Amino acid sequence: MAPSHVLLTLAIIAIWGTNFVVIKIALGDFPPLFFATLRFAFSALPWLFFVKRPNVSWKWLILYGLCLGGQFGFLFLAMRSSISPGLASLVVQMQVFFTIGLSVLLFRESIKPVVIAGIVLAAAGLALIARNIDAAVTATGIVTVLFAAFSWACSNLVVKKAAAESQVRIDMLGFMVWSCIFAVPPLLILSLLFEGEALDVQAVQGAHFYSWFALAWQVAANTLFGYGAWNWLLARYDAATVTPYALMIPVFGMGASTIVLGESLPVWKIQAALLVMAGVGVITLAGQIVKWKARSTHV
Repeated sequence: MAPSHVLLTLAIIAIWGTNFVVIKIALGDFPPLFFATLRFAFSALPWLFFVKRPNVSWKWLILYGLCLGGQFGFLFLAMRSSISPGLASLVVQMQVFFTIGLSVLLFRESIKPVVIAGIVLAAAGLALIARNIDAAVTATGIVTVLFAAFSWACSNLVVKKAAAESQVRIDMLGFMVWSCIFAVPPLLILSLLFEGEALDVQAVQGAHFYSWFALAWQVAANTLFGYGAWNWLLARYDAATVTPYALMIPVFGMGASTIVLGESLPVWKIQAALLVMAGVGVITLAGQIVKWKARSTHV
């Protein structure tokens, strides 16, 4: 990639990684499901009046919105009190393996030995985290973040199907804006049922400035800029060129959590991070090497 595009990619990864700390700060004032509702409401409005609806079927916008809502609903629930931000940024990377598994199951894609090796490495890292369950990381937290990772994987497949069906390149910023509105109703209903209207109203009335800033950061930096710029890069480069940078998300996530929130960083966390990132890296970089070899053969 061009040097300026590398810097743009690193900026996106830094935003996504440190965003886990921002989420934790906002959850001090907002109930998790209500916070997720606000995130998607303001990611859709008023932007859908200015951003053209992408040329895709409504069903893909609805499904993507529901999956995205599930991803962040589960993530926020876990981060409220069941898992630390640093570990959440790590465990959610299991979405890579859920995406592969669902692709094999639904699209009959073959699974290569290198993929199995990557899954084994990442599973070892997850097992190491499970062995060290304490007040900062509970079994409930791990399972809930895994549900978030599964929802993320489902949203990946929705995009894949939508792109395969579309006859033109999809405007992914428009796709994000228009799909976000469909995440709002189920999240709001769940918030009213389980968190209560009184708690939601109290949160709006009593939230500190920094919590509202965290919400604005979720909308402007993480969703609209982050996803918009990421998809802009994917439209210009092979996915195998761009996606390996995502391996740095847990580095920023765990580092920011340690610096800002004082999260401990014992040796086992570093070992678990290395195992999970190695697993994802084996799969991602191996795919890139295969493409390089294919290009060299054609040349």
